[in-house]
Amino acid sequence: MNWLLPEHIADALPHEAARVERLRRTILDMFRAHGYEHVMPPMLEYLDSLLTGSGGDLKLRTFKLVDQLSGRTLGLRADMTPQVARIDAHLLNRQGVTRLCYCGSVLHTLPASLAASREPIQLGAELYGFPGIEADIEVIRLMDRALRTAGASATRIDISHAGVFRALSRAVNLDESAESRILQLLQSKDIPGLRDCCTGIEAPYRSALLNLPELYGGIEVLDDARSKLPELPEILSALETLRILQQALPELPLSFDLADLRGYNYHNGVVFSAYFQGFPGAIAQGGRYDGVGEAFGRARSATGFSMDLRAIASLTKGEKSAGAILAPYAAKDDILAARIGELRAEGNIVVELLPGEISGKAPGEGLLYDRRLAQENGHWVIQTINGD
Repeated sequence: MNWLLPEHIADALPHEAARVERLRRTILDMFRAHGYEHVMPPMLEYLDSLLTGSGGDLKLRTFKLVDQLSGRTLGLRADMTPQVARIDAHLLNRQGVTRLCYCGSVLHTLPASLAASREPIQLGAELYGFPGIEADIEVIRLMDRALRTAGASATRIDISHAGVFRALSRAVNLDESAESRILQLLQSKDIPGLRDCCTGIEAPYRSALLNLPELYGGIEVLDDARSKLPELPEILSALETLRILQQALPELPLSFDLADLRGYNYHNGVVFSAYFQGFPGAIAQGGRYDGVGEAFGRARSATGFSMDLRAIASLTKGEKSAGAILAPYAAKDDILAARIGELRAEGNIVVELLPGEISGKAPGEGLLYDRRLAQENGHWVIQTINGD
């Protein structure tokens, strides 16, 4: 049937669209209040540019097509973060710290989960040019504020660090194939599969890899990690970074999961995921990805986060729709037209009935008309409909 949409693609009807747009404006305004400037990258770019710095993670998720003008392969963005990194490194080319935010649709060849859309509305914020942990603290706090602003406060924020697994991988000289396989097993917490895969790895690194899936929970995880993992400088530094985060963010529901390595090929430091009770999967994710801008001409320290605004909107309680005012057709009445203009300028929804238009609607259908503009004693006044 011609009117059917592809799987995992859906229209946003008026009520949902209004809620999404309200959240978009509110959160972007909150970002602006924290010094984050809004940028709007294009929907499609040359494929090489879109995949730069992603470590191949986005390759299978990106729709591809041929540019009829240049003959080069284009991609429809699956993630806006590389685009924003390009803007920071190549177009803005500022010295010092740059804070940027964005919001727009992205397209995925496959849904991230059975319930996910292939056209998420990605909203996020990125901080460039500061290597210190204070930048990570800022973006985690900003993510938490964004979720609270949306009415979907995180019930848990998992923190990890890509440096732990990277140090173990380097210590035993894992090749790309073995590293990818072990990484997959760690993320799925497949202990039997991990045990088989690590058979040939020497001690103490084999036991360290087998311990990673069990290193999740509260602050005690960091003490367990110190006792169960080799004292490699990169591991010790990563654990200290996680401890500083815990101390700096006592108001947040932080937990630790050292096997949570999503985006490992992209991130190189702290990674974090926010969860909401009852929602399948993370509602926001982020982390540090230093150096991505190098391919665009300038390596920069970078950290940030993003979320699917449409998914967030589905978790929030919908506000009661604002009532609308019915007004007579005003084409030939300058006074009425002026009064309608005043009401709209004040933020009211005013609908002029077209000649012959019927004002009655079925319950729950369209805008709620709770007032009407009527003439009384030569003046246009607002009357309540149905005495509500």
